[in-house]
Amino acid sequence: MSTYPELHLYIDGEWRQCASDLPVLNPATEEEIGRLPRAGIADLDDALAAAERGFETWRQVAPVERAKVLMKAAALMRERQEEIALAITAEHGKPLPQARLEVIRGCEFFEWDAGEATRTYGRVIPSAPGVRYIVHHQPIGVVAAFSPWNFPMSQPCRKVAGAIAAGCSIILKAAEETPAGALHIARALHDAGLPPGVVNLVFGEPAEISDHLIRQDAVRLVAFTGSTTVGTHLTTLAAQHMTPVLMELGGHAPVIVCEDTDVEAAAVSGAVRKMRNAGQVCTSPTRFFVHESIFDEYTDIFVRRAAETVVGNGMDAGVEMGPLANERRPAALTELVEDAVAHGAELRTGGKKLGEKGYFFEPTVLANVPDAAQVMQVEPFGPLAIINPVASLDHGIAMANSVPYGLAAYGFTNRADYVDRMIEGIEAGNVSINTLEASLPETPFGGVKSSGFGREGGTEGLHNYMITKNISHSLEIV
Repeated sequence: MSTYPELHLYIDGEWRQCASDLPVLNPATEEEIGRLPRAGIADLDDALAAAERGFETWRQVAPVERAKVLMKAAALMRERQEEIALAITAEHGKPLPQARLEVIRGCEFFEWDAGEATRTYGRVIPSAPGVRYIVHHQPIGVVAAFSPWNFPMSQPCRKVAGAIAAGCSIILKAAEETPAGALHIARALHDAGLPPGVVNLVFGEPAEISDHLIRQDAVRLVAFTGSTTVGTHLTTLAAQHMTPVLMELGGHAPVIVCEDTDVEAAAVSGAVRKMRNAGQVCTSPTRFFVHESIFDEYTDIFVRRAAETVVGNGMDAGVEMGPLANERRPAALTELVEDAVAHGAELRTGGKKLGEKGYFFEPTVLANVPDAAQVMQVEPFGPLAIINPVASLDHGIAMANSVPYGLAAYGFTNRADYVDRMIEGIEAGNVSINTLEASLPETPFGGVKSSGFGREGGTEGLHNYMITKNISHSLEIV
């Protein structure tokens, strides 16, 4: 496809090809659209050496000058929005309008962190005469970052922007399934004048790359977005070297729908948002706990709107939901549906792979799903919603907290006391009321329990990329 870029590694300010490469497939057509260079150990060592040099240069650059580079890169990505969006849709499958919005979201992370680069304030602690205690923030060093395939642009943007705004250098291992977004980020930063070595981009065998990078003394932070299983493994590797980690891991987001809400508006909102990105979102609303007095009405409306979702090639006009990421995902969803039905769940719509070509799956709704069904504990990461009745708000909160995950949670109500009880009682890093938006550049984002730790975005976002140094200064020797 002519809109898809030629793929390279980016190391020490230069584009690099490798003898070993991997195919990149369009999940809507299963056609090969590109060849991805696969980094070897020598490439990784070059990236490490470049990042060390880049850090020594970049940490000396004034925050306001870092901000200028970020803003220029964001402007370039905005100018290239259509080119980038076409590449994302080709490799990921999401509808083109959603890909365009993702490009803008990535730019917004750059723009927010550009501002935050100039606001990483320290403080002076009150002390006795002749003594000063000063809290000072410094960039942590070389960052090894790993971004997932579900948001090829915005996820790597979030990590790259935070690292370089703080004054760090970064080696980004982006997803092999969806490499074009990260490539365009590196290209924009290169064209914006970022010094060599500050950002390095590699692809290849994930286990080999993570194992090699995380073991290096030069790496001072590991930043990862992905599954809890992989995040736990990477955290274990990092712990062996006392390297701090920033982990944004899986979720299984609950939605509590109270009896006083606008039933139709809440149901339509839930059905539309559930199918966004084909449900391949770590914050995707999945477990809907609806008050029993409105359960039937809510479920009927939700099922009808879910079934109306227009599924197809993301390049086609009017498509609302594209394919899943790879050939493994339809099979995994089919297994979850069959298990739930075997346990007594009601399949209200969907449940099957769509078509012979591409990795499409029907928008799916399961109702009255028993707790023993696998899908009640396992994040489906696809267009599958669970709708169960609850007798009260307390019952809904208990069900929301019944899984080991706590990334995002949602509630629909007009009662202030219900809002307060959900804010206090739900175990999640992000709680949204009457909206299914969980993350913005200006708000801190991250999970609790098995959904990880650390925060990206907001005022708190840059803190993970910095160390806090206490300075004690006495005017006299004591």
